[in-house]
Amino acid sequence: MSTVVKTADELAIDGPIRRVLVANRGEIAVRIIRTLKRLGIESVLAVSTADRDSVGARLADRAVCIGPARATDSYLRIGTLIEAARGVGAQAIHPGYGFLSERAEFAAACEENGLIFIGPTSAQIEQVGNKLEARRCAEQAEVPIAPGGQVNSLPAALTMAEQIGYPVLIKAVGGGGGRGLKRANTPEDLTALFDLASSEALAAFGDGRVYVECFVTQGRHVEVQILGDGVSVIHIGDRDCSVQRRYQKLVEEAPAPHLTDAMRRDLHAAAIRFSEHIHYRSLGTIEFLVDLARQRFYFLEMNARIQVEHPVTEQISGLDLIAEQLAVAQGHPLRLGQADVRLTGHAIECRINAEDPTHDFRPAPGRITAVHFPTQANVRVDTHMEAGAMISPYYDSMIAKVIATGANRDEARRRLESALAEVRIDGVLNNIALHRAVLATPEFVEGGFDTGFLGRFLAGDGAAVFGPTAHA
Repeated sequence: MSTVVKTADELAIDGPIRRVLVANRGEIAVRIIRTLKRLGIESVLAVSTADRDSVGARLADRAVCIGPARATDSYLRIGTLIEAARGVGAQAIHPGYGFLSERAEFAAACEENGLIFIGPTSAQIEQVGNKLEARRCAEQAEVPIAPGGQVNSLPAALTMAEQIGYPVLIKAVGGGGGRGLKRANTPEDLTALFDLASSEALAAFGDGRVYVECFVTQGRHVEVQILGDGVSVIHIGDRDCSVQRRYQKLVEEAPAPHLTDAMRRDLHAAAIRFSEHIHYRSLGTIEFLVDLARQRFYFLEMNARIQVEHPVTEQISGLDLIAEQLAVAQGHPLRLGQADVRLTGHAIECRINAEDPTHDFRPAPGRITAVHFPTQANVRVDTHMEAGAMISPYYDSMIAKVIATGANRDEARRRLESALAEVRIDGVLNNIALHRAVLATPEFVEGGFDTGFLGRFLAGDGAAVFGPTAHA
């Protein structure tokens, strides 16, 4: 099950929060509940009918049903969650990641109803959630941004693309995660994809606006973890998230390998400048695209929440990020200065998903009949799964995150290979074989690859293992 490193300060956090409604599910709900328990704060888990018997529901001090299995009828209902929090006497709501975690109206509803939203302010979520506004903030903070801008029509998009040069990306103004994101290599591609990208953005975020941005042919996805209290901001190192399929991360590691000292310092400084500019409060992640050819980096976006990949940062920092997030939410100034952040070793995380490698890695819901995770030293497993648990078609297909830590990158990689060899998940198809194959490739062993790495692997050596339909 989930094990979490200890916070630098194990003393109870004084403040108004005595009971928290956890407005999420799965492994992140379990992760949050464990920290709440250790800090002596009561946890109430909001569950749909599909999650009544989940590990999280049993681990929490109490569970309250908020509706049917479909997320739109439960986890995405702001009014229901506010009513649930007030009904159980919670002082705060933790949104986790996904669902409503980056919805400004949810944070605003908490503020209006006297509840503490364990995250940034609603105004900050709105500011960084609008990708164009976030780009403007980056410019004002003197953080480099990729050439591009908003376009309101196909002719405007074609003109913009001609100015900045192909290939280009069409990106949603209202959100990220790969939805509404299309690559156009030619004017013909742009013409064919523009309306589709806008429609996808509208369906995903309720906002069909898009912008066009230059596409970096060889780029790395590097992000910086920050923590702010509304006045001061510190960074807690960087991560590399370049192993991706269709802009969805699969493997993350900290620190990002093979960055020059100067590049790393500049990335950290840029992340802090951006966060200080908006007086950011809570945990957040500033995502950058590192242009390998030009050895420059560009601001991509800010994620105003805890990240899926936060465990790799915890493993090398010795911090419990949820505990630090709670301390800020209680009204405390940062308990750490930049000099107190000490990063040691290397950590790598694999996301284990229920998906079918032979059919383009489509989700593969079903019942887990048997499961075993490793208990090796320096291996952490964050999961909500056990024998008999269901992978529901209504939610994300993640089964677990397996994280290995070592004194250096190669030791962490070898430990992760060994840990994955022990994992047993029966009853549902999964991507463990993919992870094991990826970790063993010479390109991964070397590190520092670009975001096209997995696509090249699946089109080459990986095609023999996972089939010709498995291309990224």
